Amino acid sequence: MDNPLVQGEPGLYIWTILTFVGLLFCLRLMAWKPLLAMLQERQETIAKSLDDAKHARQELERLGVEQQRILAEARSQAESIIAQTRDDANRLRDELKQKAQAEAGGIVKNAEKQIAQETSRAVQQIRQEAVDISVAIASKLLQRNVSRADNERLIDETFRELESSQRPS
Repeated sequence: MDNPLVQGEPGLYIWTILTFVGLLFCLRLMAWKPLLAMLQERQETIAKSLDDAKHARQELERLGVEQQRILAEARSQAESIIAQTRDDANRLRDELKQKAQAEAGGIVKNAEKQIAQETSRAVQQIRQEAVDISVAIASKLLQRNVSRADNERLIDETFRELESSQRPS
């Protein structure tokens, strides 16, 4: 075994230890502090992210509750509006129905009034015609003394004359 690195010489041990300690010292100055600072910064970032996530989850839960409340309120308002609209529609339908019934009653009364007037006018006209016929028959009878056959003929003739005089020309 001629390899000097494997042989246990005390000078080699000392130089190896000194090199190791020097390397540790250099690493401590140059790499260890920045590495620890970077790890500390990362740890703080992770803690902050976890805290932010916790706050975001709490805010999300609060918003979910708020959303449910708003939806419930919106449903309630929608149901209220629908109920009010139905009530308004029913009220309007009843008002229109009453108006239509009142108008129909007015039309019926008007028609009854016109019928009564026309009936009265027709009765008056029939009376007048009856008087005219009676006068015409009486004047014809007074003009001559007639038999029963002549009397019927005179009545028929008078009716024909009245009809022809009343027909529009």
